[in-house]
Amino acid sequence: MSRSKPTKDLKPYFQTLEDLEGPFDWSDFFDNDNPVVLDVGAGRGLFLFNASGASPDKNFLGMEIDYREGRRAATRLLKAERPNARVLGGDARIAFDKFISDSSISEVHVYFPDPWWKKRHHKRRIFTDVFVTRITKALKNGGELHFWTDVEDYFERVKNLMDHAPQFVQREAPQESLPEHDMDYQTSFERKKRNEGWKIHRGLWELQK
Repeated sequence: MSRSKPTKDLKPYFQTLEDLEGPFDWSDFFDNDNPVVLDVGAGRGLFLFNASGASPDKNFLGMEIDYREGRRAATRLLKAERPNARVLGGDARIAFDKFISDSSISEVHVYFPDPWWKKRHHKRRIFTDVFVTRITKALKNGGELHFWTDVEDYFERVKNLMDHAPQFVQREAPQESLPEHDMDYQTSFERKKRNEGWKIHRGLWELQK
């Protein structure tokens, strides 16, 4: 994993937690007052790329702990001139605790996080009861949490956590649809798994404070 400082020409599309001071003032960060959407574990940035183009009236911030992948996503956004999308390099858990103000986010998207297959490593999974608390604090009333995974037991674990989070109401998640082209997926990992025939588990919850 590369953790050297990002090249100057990728700013503001790629910055790290070390580059910035928190908590974020979103109107300053994006230079507008549009709703803010977080993509936790942005990877190569397919969701950021597609969503920022489809919804120019929203701001998108991808969080990616792998700086190399984060820069790759940011380069795609820079080339497409997407001022409403950025990538933040660093641990999302630190970002939530130190940089994300309470009740400031409209949507949180978590797609295909590392399942940490070995049982003794499950504690390393991003989705824990502490993470649910972080999301609850960050989301505005009526905000949404989107979670997708190809790992059934991980999905059931997350669903159990959300079912016991009293401020969340489960909503109907989007149904799987046939892609119209090779970029018509939520993430590049979804494309890979669906092409291999894997089932994708989808969840959507709404915060009602």
